[in-house]
Amino acid sequence: MARIKLDLDRRIGRLDRRVFGGFIEHLGRCIYGGVFDENSLLSDERGYRRDVLEAAKNLRIPILRWPGGNFVSGYHWTDGIGSREKRPRKMDLAWSSEESNRFGTDEFIEYCRLLGTEPYICVNMGTGTIEEAQAWVEYCNGTGDTYWANRRRENGHEEPYNVRYWGLGNEMYGEWQIGALSAENYVSKAREFAKVMRWTDPNIELVGCGLSGLTDWDRVVIEGLAPFVDYHSIHIYTGSDDYWSNVLAPHQADRALRTTRATIERARYERRVEHPIHVAYDEWNVWFREREQISGLEERYNLSDALAVATYLNIFARHCETVKITNLAQMVNVIAPIFTNEEGLFLQTIYHPLKLCAEHMHEVVLDAFVECETHDLTTEASSWAHRVADLGPFDLLDVSATCDAEGLDLTLVVVNRDPEREIETTIQLADATFEEGATSYEVTGESYGSINSFDRQAVGLSERSVQTGGQSFEHSFPACSVTVLPAGLAG
Repeated sequence: MARIKLDLDRRIGRLDRRVFGGFIEHLGRCIYGGVFDENSLLSDERGYRRDVLEAAKNLRIPILRWPGGNFVSGYHWTDGIGSREKRPRKMDLAWSSEESNRFGTDEFIEYCRLLGTEPYICVNMGTGTIEEAQAWVEYCNGTGDTYWANRRRENGHEEPYNVRYWGLGNEMYGEWQIGALSAENYVSKAREFAKVMRWTDPNIELVGCGLSGLTDWDRVVIEGLAPFVDYHSIHIYTGSDDYWSNVLAPHQADRALRTTRATIERARYERRVEHPIHVAYDEWNVWFREREQISGLEERYNLSDALAVATYLNIFARHCETVKITNLAQMVNVIAPIFTNEEGLFLQTIYHPLKLCAEHMHEVVLDAFVECETHDLTTEASSWAHRVADLGPFDLLDVSATCDAEGLDLTLVVVNRDPEREIETTIQLADATFEEGATSYEVTGESYGSINSFDRQAVGLSERSVQTGGQSFEHSFPACSVTVLPAGLAG
């Protein structure tokens, strides 16, 4: 029998709610036809899809990144303000499409307010200029009698938007990026952008453009930008047709977060940087099937992908002292938990663990002890198996544990990665007792390949009563499942 043991005094740190962040980009049907659809009967008078907004609200997204992504390196934000009818229609070279500019800065901020989330804007460091980035901060946050602050007022927004989070470009290391740079040239350019943006509003927080946290690019950028930024970004997507590789590949994020934290701490020590620098893992997801632009990147997710997403969230919790912001890429249609057509939407498999974790995880992360069977990837042939095999063997049960500050409520998030067997587990407290009775929430399906569609919800959410009480209890985690188990603790 497996065992999970918890000691309320063994606290790793505090889970930042911003790890449940989202991302929308001008790509495929993410914004036009997803978030924003002026011609739809399902949209409100401003053009926002009401059904999408309600589904997104249930994910409790605390921070939303926009406008890209690769799109931003060719995007000039001034094209997207003022009268919609006068905005220029332009080529989008990043995704070989056309951009109407009918959804711009003011629409994004309005959508964030409707969603109840903080805006996070990534600036154009491809074709964009320092002056353009400075003007964008002034337009959003300016309070004086200045040109761009007054342009915002002329467009009907008297009060400043107070956008706190700003990204210094997107994936500037990649040959696919307009205006790609070497790490050294990026640092030189980003320093100047950072200076003028901060001079415009000293209260903003800046995100440096990182790769995977495992490369020389990351080292050079962290060392060069440490005095100027508050976060270093990581972008790692995972995914495989091989079941075990798919559900275990997210552990690459374990390696990336450990490595990035060490690089940051070394740079802070050598550069005598007093302010903290954390990780913003501002693009992450399972993504490997739909890679062609013509597909619109409309990935269809199965149950094994839901297990992978839950594993990511557990990893973010266990690394709570390092990663403070994450942004699932993306929110609607494009590698996303919400999928629409002209008549409505359905929720993809990955929606359920995202919603459950955002609802039930608490602010204090505990160091959970897990004793169970393991799986070794060294014999697997997939590319992801080779990349993460050295991190194993991997527990069949992936676990995170959080509690409230008072130690009265506890939540376990348990991923049973065994595709065929339920795992009987003893859940034990070191120096506390459980209250009587709890409800577990389970994400399960017929098989790990089950997917959802407009016609059928093959992977869903179910509830089960759990007999708790005393210092320990036994619980069976279903095969190939995600279980979120909130339990009260006796005071």
